[in-house]
Amino acid sequence: MGRSWAGLAPLAAPLLRRNLAARAGRGKEVATRLGEREGFGAGRAAGPLLWVHAASVGESLSALPLLRELAVRAPALGFVVTTGTVASAELLPARWPEGVRAAHRFAPLDVPGWVARFLDGWRPDAAVFVESELWPNTLAALRARRVPTLLANARFSERAARRWGRFAPGLLREMLAGFAAVWPQTDGDAARLRARGAHAARVHGNLKWAADPLPGDAAALATLRAQVGARPVFLAASTHPGEEASVLAAHRALLPRHPGLLSIVAPRHAARGAEVLAAIAAVPHARRSLGAGPPPGAGIYVADTMGELGLFYRLASVAFVGGSLVPHGGQNPLEAARLGCPVLLGPHHWNFADIVPPLLAAGAARLVPSAAHLAPLADAVLRDPAPMGEAGRRVAAQSGEVAARMADALLEALPPDVRSRMQMRG
Repeated sequence: MGRSWAGLAPLAAPLLRRNLAARAGRGKEVATRLGEREGFGAGRAAGPLLWVHAASVGESLSALPLLRELAVRAPALGFVVTTGTVASAELLPARWPEGVRAAHRFAPLDVPGWVARFLDGWRPDAAVFVESELWPNTLAALRARRVPTLLANARFSERAARRWGRFAPGLLREMLAGFAAVWPQTDGDAARLRARGAHAARVHGNLKWAADPLPGDAAALATLRAQVGARPVFLAASTHPGEEASVLAAHRALLPRHPGLLSIVAPRHAARGAEVLAAIAAVPHARRSLGAGPPPGAGIYVADTMGELGLFYRLASVAFVGGSLVPHGGQNPLEAARLGCPVLLGPHHWNFADIVPPLLAAGAARLVPSAAHLAPLADAVLRDPAPMGEAGRRVAAQSGEVAARMADALLEALPPDVRSRMQMRG
């Protein structure tokens, strides 16, 4: 299967180029940076270099504490961080931890020649893939060049295991065997990965526990608080298609009990702003990406901007965290809890299997069995949000030293000649 993919990928290159151009036209790629998808654009500085690859915003932000800990241990170490989304390209450069020397590039697509060009330009001393990024040609190229490669914060759900087992079990085993070490998020992930050939699938914890609080510009937050005043605020964060209609229904049901209610809808993908606006247009509304503030009375505010979710978690009395009323697997509820915002979650939250139970047990989050339960549960929390908010802060504070443990394990897993190039502090 791996050899078949390696042979087919070059034949698909012209189609991939056309697809990239089409995606750029829809705002899903940066037109001036399409060359990076073919491996162009290297800017390697002198010294040891670690390549860190993550799919999108959540995965790449969770890796930042690991970069910070690695930089403490190996100050000469530089990083090239690759992702596949415009949102991550916009957010990451503004959030590099202090002391981290890093560059962002879009990841080359899994075409052998494009991957080779990337590796020729950057010449990484080692590579770390975050969560579930498995690309056959890329991993084969790293293995052929003897670049030590690790899989960190690995997530491998029952669903993924069934899919791989049905379509390409041999290819999966081949890819996993090529990693020098695999560090799963949970014991369940570890068992599933070991069963499919992963070496040293040892749990060090989930990097999402180590993340910094989402930023929130103080001046922007003060402006929003002045505009909102004493009104109750219900936030629907990181929503996916199919969830906004449920939020609209909940807003209408809550209004008689909470006069002046401001509901904020922050879609997971800001480009969906117009689509979200159409879904809630039947009530008074405003759209942040057009420069508008919240509606002056009861209504819905569409927060279709990038990098501002920290503002809205600080503003809200309760937050429904999206991707969980539809079968997506959920978005990160710890981001809200860390900022003292009570959390509501739908039944589909398997992406955060180790995070949700402690939040529920502590009383920082509540489960929403279906869309019909969203309004009654939001109503209960809006009446007394403080206990849930404080519980969330307590749970988030118990994050331990996940990033430090993983940094130590990463450096220990490297061959001696690579560690010597890292110029580690004793």
